[in-house]
Amino acid sequence: MSNYSNIDSKLIHGGIDGDENTGAVNVPIFQTSTYKQQGLGKNKGYEYSRTGNPTRQALESLIADLEGGVAGFAFASGMAATTAVLSLFKTGDKIIISSNVYGGTFRVLDKVFNNFGITYEIVETSDLAILEKSIDADVKAIFIESPANPILSITDIKEVALIGKKHNILTIVDNTFMTPYLQRPIELGVDIVVHSGTKYLGGHSDLIAGLAVVNSEELAERLGFIQNSTGGILQPFDSFLLIRGIKTLGVRMDRHIENALFIAEELKKHPGVKAIYYPGLPDSQGYEINKSQTSGPGGMLSFELDEKYNIHKFFESLEFISLAESLGGVESLICHPSSMTHASIPYEIRQKVGIVENLIRISVGIENKNDILNDLEQAFLKSYEG
Repeated sequence: MSNYSNIDSKLIHGGIDGDENTGAVNVPIFQTSTYKQQGLGKNKGYEYSRTGNPTRQALESLIADLEGGVAGFAFASGMAATTAVLSLFKTGDKIIISSNVYGGTFRVLDKVFNNFGITYEIVETSDLAILEKSIDADVKAIFIESPANPILSITDIKEVALIGKKHNILTIVDNTFMTPYLQRPIELGVDIVVHSGTKYLGGHSDLIAGLAVVNSEELAERLGFIQNSTGGILQPFDSFLLIRGIKTLGVRMDRHIENALFIAEELKKHPGVKAIYYPGLPDSQGYEINKSQTSGPGGMLSFELDEKYNIHKFFESLEFISLAESLGGVESLICHPSSMTHASIPYEIRQKVGIVENLIRISVGIENKNDILNDLEQAFLKSYEG
């Protein structure tokens, strides 16, 4: 752990800072698969890069430091991290998931882990009374997102952690949208945090990565065993890129928030918008809870397009906001959740939780905020059909 109390300094100097052997201010890329050993049972701390690599270790140490956890683990993708965490459970176990959860998380539970007898239940976790009533003897974990993808619904993380402790079950938070710069669930009592490092942590849409952080040595030992045994590890070069991305996370997130709040306020009064979802608006669901557990509302927002506008023309009319999967890059990205990020969730479930056909999600980038707004405005004009 670093000695820096301020997150802005931790982003740059946290974990393993630089290289002691050469004085390099950046951790080198150790592009090697294996390591020369000094004799039988004697090595310099590394044997094989699936088990451990100095560049990956620097990243793992950094994310643990940022999240305030005991240990961090880096994986080849966000879904590889989630899969490793879900591999902590066994046949007969049940996982409670938020009603708004990333489609890939739903898919891996529904199509993969179901085959092994690990089941799930979708619950409106923002309603703590409903959540607690849903816990039975089979439930072994609560897996939430807050803000949740894509409706940005808010769950009281501290209260969920208390419920987990009361029932002796694990609490897991996907912190991709907020990052440790804005929200640190382990400090709120959560057991495990996962990230798609592809998104805000990397920040430049140039890598795929996943991270997990745990709050105890026991979980660290178990998850470390799974990481090594299943082998879905992050490569040295991508680990280096992710460390580099994290160094500028603070300044990027500040700009993401500034732009997202501006766009949300403008869209809120636009006639083409039926409803808007952004936790930075005072009248949004869970505004006060989100304010109490984060230091900012983030750069993601969603809105429902009015029926007078043709959604296909709206997307086709955008000029520099890219229609694309993913989020959290420096560039603004827009998507249609029901046919893209959440298409794996059955239609009836999507409708029930609010992922309707006219819902649009924006990852607001760090371009000039007026240019972002102007691009949206001209798309509204071109897609209006009265």
